[in-house]
Amino acid sequence: MSKFLRLGLAAIALTFFFNAFAVTETKAQHLNEILKRMEAHRNTLSSLRANITMVKFNNQLGESDTYQGTTVYAPAKGRDALVRIDWTSPRKESLAVVNQQYVLYNAALKHAIVGKVNDAKGNAKANNALAFMNMSREQLRANYTVKYLGQENVRGGVATSRLELIPKVAGSYKSAELWVDKDGMPIQAKVTENNSDSTTILLSNLQKNGTIKASVFKIDLPKGTKVVEG
Repeated sequence: MSKFLRLGLAAIALTFFFNAFAVTETKAQHLNEILKRMEAHRNTLSSLRANITMVKFNNQLGESDTYQGTTVYAPAKGRDALVRIDWTSPRKESLAVVNQQYVLYNAALKHAIVGKVNDAKGNAKANNALAFMNMSREQLRANYTVKYLGQENVRGGVATSRLELIPKVAGSYKSAELWVDKDGMPIQAKVTENNSDSTTILLSNLQKNGTIKASVFKIDLPKGTKVVEG
């Protein structure tokens, strides 16, 4: 059950931006421009649908597991964003997060875990890549020291600016990296935990600002589902 919780919540577990730091004036200018684009994108994004790929790396074993699915995201002013992720490979699982409350459902097992994100184990305390889009520039600067690492193409050939984020306060992870596209959207994030395990999430096939009903973020648990507190 702990593995089931850890894998599912790595997706919420998908929370991570910015106190500008750069080794050269040129890098500082690049970083400032990237942060401006990110803030502008955040202010105009009303919804997102995308494909999602998650790679979890176990440092002790030197092995990686890959998960694929789709995600729906909607920012919410004054509170946390609404998130749903439906994993399709290697197994079907659905995760919904509303107001820091999560429901993680495995249809094959007829099993659901519910609880508060802040109280969850594993990567839940770190939140997920989508959380970056709901953070203001001021919040990022207050919580992270950021370094511009240069330009890099992610899988699929998308050109991005790569950033490193070091939390100012020690927590469940020691660093994060973001790959931000030309529009100012983080499309890939990597979180490295204190034990050097890591979770990398990539978003693709982006569909922005479409209509999404609130009901999408509610997982209706079938009769007979075993529900446990996370």
